[in-house]
Amino acid sequence: MGQGWLALELTNNAFLVGLVSAVGALPILLFSLPAGFVADHTNKLRLVTAMQALLLIEATTLWLLTLTHRVTIDWLLVLAAANGTFSAFEIPARQSMLVELVGGERGDLHHAIALNSSGFNLARVVGPAIGATVIASAGVAWCFALNGVSYLAVLAGLFLIRLPRYAPPVSTASPIAGMLEGIRYMRGTPAVSAILRLMTAYAICGVPYLVLMPVVARDVLHEGARGYGLLLSCVGIGGLAGALFLAAAGKHIQRGRLLRLSAYAYAALLIAFALSRSLALSCGLLLAVGCMMIVNMALANGLLQLMVPDALRGRLMAAYSFIVVGLAQVVGAFVAGAVARAVSVDWAIGGAAAIMLVYARYIFGRYPDVKRL
Repeated sequence: MGQGWLALELTNNAFLVGLVSAVGALPILLFSLPAGFVADHTNKLRLVTAMQALLLIEATTLWLLTLTHRVTIDWLLVLAAANGTFSAFEIPARQSMLVELVGGERGDLHHAIALNSSGFNLARVVGPAIGATVIASAGVAWCFALNGVSYLAVLAGLFLIRLPRYAPPVSTASPIAGMLEGIRYMRGTPAVSAILRLMTAYAICGVPYLVLMPVVARDVLHEGARGYGLLLSCVGIGGLAGALFLAAAGKHIQRGRLLRLSAYAYAALLIAFALSRSLALSCGLLLAVGCMMIVNMALANGLLQLMVPDALRGRLMAAYSFIVVGLAQVVGAFVAGAVARAVSVDWAIGGAAAIMLVYARYIFGRYPDVKRL
């Protein structure tokens, strides 16, 4: 939240706001697939812990630069790139570690993924509210200070985790051969391929509305940092509700059918949000958008993890993070920022959502088996 607001303060440029997000995700595009091979062939808990420690250093550096008024858009871009590099290795390792944390009962994996999304969205509820208050009262630097402190809690939690002794896999494949093996599996399994293609379209067209939220708050709704924080909080509250619904529903829902319904609802609600000029209406729509976004992404994540063999889980989760983080923030944010600057922010969000709606209809029409998962 603070990084997006700082980029807008430093540049007053919607394109550069999107560029900061894009540069932060570019390393995920470059390194995610090799990182997936690393995650499948190393101790995942140690890898996640090491990357979290490096993220703590990056967060502290951003705080000190902002506090001393030495931060520039160039520094912001460099630190965003460092964050993306560490995240490229951390995300697939952490996502694929969920199976080890759950234990032998694979039926509980959907619950674990949904609860993981709940924690993420609880942060989205609390974080923007705190961030908006801190920016208004103390300045954006102290948002970065609180972010740095939060990594200490993450590291403490990781040190408390106890997993079975790590047994390295027996494999003679080179890293390149290992990556190609994962790609062949994803391309050759129709249901996996269909879900990944749907997530690709939704990541590029759907997720960047979050990157453009500072512009929506200031230029469309004529709000300040508090309004921006309120909008992001509504996304988080809706996402938290969606994640808790999935965790509670368990095996009582048909996940393929719900994936289709959430895909259609997510796109339609984004179109409505793009047309809104009222803060109250926008907040109400974002509650629903956040819910459908998390339901859609958590269902896709869970279905993919249940279908993939254990030996390929890290590589599949690397591909998933490549799509939903890398493509969303590099291609999606870059294009959305360019369209917002050239035309308007409402066209950047609403036009992309219309593409999502059309593509979802194509995917579920061509791959009807996905609806029956």
